[in-house]
Amino acid sequence: MVLGKVKSFTVSYDCLNDSNVPVFSSGDCVSGRVVIEVTGEIRVKSLKIHAKGFAKVRWTESRNAGSNTAYTQNFTEEVEYLNHKDILIGHERDDDNSEESLTTIHSGRHEYAFSFELPQTPLATSFEGKNGSVRYWVKAELHRPWLLPMKVKKEFTVFEHIDINTPSLLSPQAGTKEKTLCCWFCTSGPISLSAKIERKGYTLGESIQIFAEIENCSSRMVVPKAAIYQTQTFYAKGKMKEVKQLIANLRGESLSSGKTETWSGKMLKIPPVSPSILDCSIIRVEYSLMVYVDIPGAMNLLLNLPLVIGTIPLHPFGSRTSSVSSQCSMNMNWLSMALLERPEAPPSYAEIATEEQRQNSMAPPAARDDFERVLEGPLFAYIQEFRFQPPPLYSEIDPNPDQVNGNEEGRPDSCPSR
Repeated sequence: MVLGKVKSFTVSYDCLNDSNVPVFSSGDCVSGRVVIEVTGEIRVKSLKIHAKGFAKVRWTESRNAGSNTAYTQNFTEEVEYLNHKDILIGHERDDDNSEESLTTIHSGRHEYAFSFELPQTPLATSFEGKNGSVRYWVKAELHRPWLLPMKVKKEFTVFEHIDINTPSLLSPQAGTKEKTLCCWFCTSGPISLSAKIERKGYTLGESIQIFAEIENCSSRMVVPKAAIYQTQTFYAKGKMKEVKQLIANLRGESLSSGKTETWSGKMLKIPPVSPSILDCSIIRVEYSLMVYVDIPGAMNLLLNLPLVIGTIPLHPFGSRTSSVSSQCSMNMNWLSMALLERPEAPPSYAEIATEEQRQNSMAPPAARDDFERVLEGPLFAYIQEFRFQPPPLYSEIDPNPDQVNGNEEGRPDSCPSR
């Protein structure tokens, strides 16, 4: 008897949206199926799944140990959020090759359902950064006698929701600063900056209204600007690594001496980015709005207003929907950081899933109604845009900026239009 061959071996999820992007939250039930298509009869010892989720950071630093000696020090840390195993066919042990212990799968297409519940405790939002990531996936393993196991892995996205309808995130953010320029024994008039935004919390795709007044009493031409920065902070072995990235900016009109400019709600749109990550012990993702005056030949005059990018949008009339899922449906578009996965080392056998099958798996199926609005929001646009793009360019900064060059204020590393 000639045994058949496995034509395809895939994992799919029962998604809660109509774009086939698997997005879940803590406490949700993750369900799906392992699909096996065979061209003839095969014998199977077991079919297992392993669901995992963890945050991991890693970076290296060069150290000097003497005049001619140098070495590299690795900094790594990991936090586990999910570890679930299940057996869909067979038994835990695979060392029994007797006929009684084998399961026969006949020619055709076969689906094996699985489900598990995500922990009720807060999970870290899926994320992919320069020095760390948060990833979740399900891996299926097909064990057959006298053959290497076949493995397939598919990731899914997790959101730890941030509701911006809280007093701390609805409070206005404001500040005022002034700077006087000196040149030898001459002192010019001050440059003053006042800025305010309506609240601290925003969601993806929203535009921040900036109210500001810039007065130039100096002798120089200055330019008011605003920018949103993302700061990624990674922690390992008592050390930290910080990466800062410019994600959006705008420029006002140049101001000559004696002129004043007023921004009456100047709009700066939040692009597709990761929501803030505030509760992970080894990875933090934070945002800030920097409103500043670009002064040629001098340190910038700047105001730093903190931001939180959330997932549950503003309810103008204070209404609440009945569930977290429906709350997020208008904006549940973050991530799939359905991330660009760094897979494990491949097994020694050839990949069995064809390109056509992979493309077909991305086709949108019928959706559940309570997530329809999610796909119209900017968060889902982020999922689609981020999924197939290379990582952005980053600029690394010192975690103690007050010590840079002995100055109290720093000129932004990536200020636009400079």
